[in-house]
Amino acid sequence: MEMDSESTATSIDENTENFCDNPTRDTIAEGLMGLIKPTVDQLDERVRATRLSQLELKQCIESLSEELKKISEAQKHSIDLEIYLKKLINAKQRVTVLSNILQTAQERLNKVHMSIDKEIVKRKILVNNTVEDPESVQQ
Repeated sequence: MEMDSESTATSIDENTENFCDNPTRDTIAEGLMGLIKPTVDQLDERVRATRLSQLELKQCIESLSEELKKISEAQKHSIDLEIYLKKLINAKQRVTVLSNILQTAQERLNKVHMSIDKEIVKRKILVNNTVEDPESVQQ
């Protein structure tokens, strides 16, 4: 058996000029963007809805806590509501922590969303420039 002396491997330098003109890569990138963008949008919307829900829950807990304090003060014989108040305060703190985590996730999703939008604009510009100037592609 004779071994071929020529290598079929290509270097990165040989394909550098084809990087921007690769329709297969562009199609794959657009397909991936099409798959990822709806998921990011849906996740972004759900995070927003969860944050709103968390804020409403926090307000309800604060309101309930105030009402319990008023009831406790109005009672002639004291009912030990301190345990329940502590539990409500603890729950309120956990809601606040979760809200902060969701806010951070929301900010990250917004950055991903912006990156996707920028990439789509770049792709459109690249495609438009390629269509308008087909001679530059051949060179």
